[in-house]
Amino acid sequence: MNIPVYVMAGFLDAGKTQFINGALEDGLAATDRTLLLCCEEGEEEYDPLQMRNVTAVNVEDEEELTKAFLKECEKKHRPRQVVVEYNGMWSLDTLWLNLPDNWFIVQTFSFIEAATFENYARNMAQQTMEKVTKADVLVFNRCTPQLAETLRGRNLRMVNRRAQIYLEYPDGSSEDYLTGEESPFDLDQEVIDIPPEDFGVWYVDVMDHPDRYEGRKLHTKVQMMRSAQYPGTMCPGRFAMVCCADDIAFLGLLAKGEMLEQYKNKQWIEVTYQVGLDTHPAYGGAGPVMEMLEAAPCDKAEPEILTY
Repeated sequence: MNIPVYVMAGFLDAGKTQFINGALEDGLAATDRTLLLCCEEGEEEYDPLQMRNVTAVNVEDEEELTKAFLKECEKKHRPRQVVVEYNGMWSLDTLWLNLPDNWFIVQTFSFIEAATFENYARNMAQQTMEKVTKADVLVFNRCTPQLAETLRGRNLRMVNRRAQIYLEYPDGSSEDYLTGEESPFDLDQEVIDIPPEDFGVWYVDVMDHPDRYEGRKLHTKVQMMRSAQYPGTMCPGRFAMVCCADDIAFLGLLAKGEMLEQYKNKQWIEVTYQVGLDTHPAYGGAGPVMEMLEAAPCDKAEPEILTY
């Protein structure tokens, strides 16, 4: 049986236990047996009223997190899901590399106290930035308007392009870290390189903010494609799994360049292009166009299918 794993990472007193208590209160373990691996002990305790379907196991040392230990926990407690309150001083790779084959990470949440972030980033850069770069959801707790301005000045979206980032305020309110002004890529580069795993991030950004990229040169891997709906239209891009394996869509952009004529549909090519804007029925108006500068066959990108 495959077992989903939810990881709560962050330094001591960053808000992990509070979040888990809230998730349990909202019904996280209402029907499924849940194994809670507690890798550190903070000031806040778990609500005993919410622990009816939860088995908590303390993990004192990082060296305990072996595949054999985790399989023994599975055998003994028979969980349907696992929640890990992870020690902020331990490397997340220790957990990643020792997960049993039938355990899979669903989401990694990282919690950071906003007021301490700069200090941690200066003095424990590796441990701090790991929490940022490996998070699917990043939460800055106990934020203030001044701290929000400082955090946004760092443009953490360039550090982790896929994470959802939130700012939580002392009064219980929250807001999205992103204002729409932050670019996920360094626009000062002469040629902006789009890593294969981040093509989907770029696709969303260029569709939302085409003016941001107009006139800029970019480099990436794509699959050649010709539009069936608009004959003669070339639209290279990438396949992406939007929400599940049965929901795969093609993320293509209009392209210009005779050099593309030689490539077959779904053939992988490495391209350098300049972004222009043009009107086309596919866009219902103006939209981004890949004006090809260079193209050559290449190996398929990894991952072959993007995920969101």
